Amino acid sequence: MTSRSSRRFWRQVGLHAVLGPLALIWLLPLWMMLVFSTMPENGIFSPDIELLPKGQFWANFQELQAETGFLRTLFVSVVVALVTTGLSILLTSMAGWALVRYRFRGRWLVTALIFGTLTLPYFVVVIPQFIMVARDMGLQSTWFALIVPPLFNSLGVLFMRQAFSMMPGELFDAAQVEGVKEWQIFTRVALPMAKPTLAALAIILFLASWNNYLWPLLIASDPTMMTAPVALGTLIGFTRVSWAAIMTGAVLLTLPMIVVFIFLQRFFMSGITAGAVK
Repeated sequence: MTSRSSRRFWRQVGLHAVLGPLALIWLLPLWMMLVFSTMPENGIFSPDIELLPKGQFWANFQELQAETGFLRTLFVSVVVALVTTGLSILLTSMAGWALVRYRFRGRWLVTALIFGTLTLPYFVVVIPQFIMVARDMGLQSTWFALIVPPLFNSLGVLFMRQAFSMMPGELFDAAQVEGVKEWQIFTRVALPMAKPTLAALAIILFLASWNNYLWPLLIASDPTMMTAPVALGTLIGFTRVSWAAIMTGAVLLTLPMIVVFIFLQRFFMSGITAGAVK
């Protein structure tokens, strides 16, 4: 017994000895981004390596705000990410529930088509999507154009389909026998049981919307509807690149996701591994 405990102890020591440096390597670029955001423009390209933050963050933020109106773009990004995440979770949950609970002709074909969309690069559909929304509907630079087209997420549908298929169908059948309506079974029984999966999916969808660059760049020509990642892209010009302002904006865009993940990591890990064991 002692020998087994000793082997387990040294195995954990070796594992931490390997993963510790790897974690530091992953964190180093984030730390340097924070350091660069506190340095003046000429200090970033100094031959001397600086590993500690300086006192230039506020000045860099003022430059960022003056050149891009960053607070406005940050507000647009927050609204788009929150609304997109909420609506997408609702739609993907309903679609996943329908694929599990309802027996209808062609269900396998619908599932196969959803699987097939995972193989399509986004660049294949973005141009037809832009033409339909901007030219045919005339909805360029609107909240509708920023939020609605990216709502469908095939990965989210399959994610929720897997979560619902892992639940005991007898529980739903018993509730139906007791006279509980279908939408009540979905909202009061299935969704509460899928909380870890919903939390993991929410993080994935929020991160995808938060970092989305190509679609907002194409559809939002009005500066008042510009998202924060697109605003940072405008700082890269032909003759000058505002690196200090870019680093400051990148820090402000990264911090919310780190905070969200820290508070929801327990749900995220349990949701990701929910289908690992049946």
